[in-house]
Amino acid sequence: MTEAYIVATARSPIGRAHKGSLKGLRSDDLAARMVQAAVDRVPGLDPHRIEDIILGCGLPGGYQGSNLARIVSVLLGWDGVPGTTVTRYCSSSLQSTRMAFHAIKADEGDAFISAGVESVSGMAVGSSDMIPGVDLTNPAFREAIARTQSRSIADAPQWTDPRLEGALPDPYIAMGETAENVAALHGITREEQDAFAARSQQRAERAIVDGFWARDITPVTLPDGTVVSSDDGPRAGTTTEKLATLDPVFRPDGTVTAGNACPLNDGAAAVVIVSGRLVDELGLEPLARIVSTGVSGLSPEIMGLGPVDASRSALARAGLTVDDMDLVEINEAFAAQVLPSARELGVDEDRLNVHGGAIAVGHPFGMTGARITSTLLTGLATTGGRYGLETMCVGGGQGMAMVLERL
Repeated sequence: MTEAYIVATARSPIGRAHKGSLKGLRSDDLAARMVQAAVDRVPGLDPHRIEDIILGCGLPGGYQGSNLARIVSVLLGWDGVPGTTVTRYCSSSLQSTRMAFHAIKADEGDAFISAGVESVSGMAVGSSDMIPGVDLTNPAFREAIARTQSRSIADAPQWTDPRLEGALPDPYIAMGETAENVAALHGITREEQDAFAARSQQRAERAIVDGFWARDITPVTLPDGTVVSSDDGPRAGTTTEKLATLDPVFRPDGTVTAGNACPLNDGAAAVVIVSGRLVDELGLEPLARIVSTGVSGLSPEIMGLGPVDASRSALARAGLTVDDMDLVEINEAFAAQVLPSARELGVDEDRLNVHGGAIAVGHPFGMTGARITSTLLTGLATTGGRYGLETMCVGGGQGMAMVLERL
């Protein structure tokens, strides 16, 4: 069985939604640029040898509702290269990598593009933070929610906090509410969340100074000629004390704030994945071998704990433990869910999101899986590490993970 190797990555800067540096770019345009940039980094690879472009988009609605992957191939002039767009919310472009990995393992192709994109700026603003653009006043949609919420679930979670008593699985629950649930269940305090968020910002700031993010980011030229080469998100000088002044967003007595959660963002990334045969034929130097992947499901109300079982699954398939991982990247949707997930997995602070995470740099849903892959590989190359774990929680009650071996 042939191995699957990552031979190139490219990720755009991450813009703030609606007011940031990439707000004027379309998703298909931005994704096409990153796919082209990644392919350009693979010497000798004829784009027409690409078996498929598999692109993740977290919320494929509006102009993101078309098959963006196929649009990308046409925009690039690769008419003979097919494309498919998939969604698994926050892990959409980790799912696309998993599909390419599986296809190569099944000997159904030698070259694939795994990409991801999200333009929250281009979406209609709706009344749900999970499903922008959805009209929650629509009778049919309300009926579907009512059916879900009225179900009697035999294995419904036994909440240990009185504020959660009577809760039933709800796949439409707002993500911030799930973070509050996890914080309550695991006793994660506001102070702990703010301290983690400040650390994320400070690490990202340090990584900017060290040149780490410059090595990870592929600059984007805007139509007016402006070159965007850095993420909008990192806020220099962030401290726990400053974050403590922010009001909770989702509950009056809550702990989740705009400062200890990820913002809304725009961005795109791409990963070139090839077989061992093609590595030998073209004389390529792989960045990493994809070792294993894993997915998990859990109650939507506590979706933030998804990384735990997904990571355990991926690690077991790899025949490795979390102690073998030199670096671990847990997507920072909320500090409230990263902290208990890391503790359950036994990940120490010195290996976790060492260059900052999504709280600082941002989380464009469909982009994040591929972005973290790029960041993890850049981090392993910078530190000389061998194994890395990428994992994230997923809206609707899921988790996803991947183990990489740097070569």
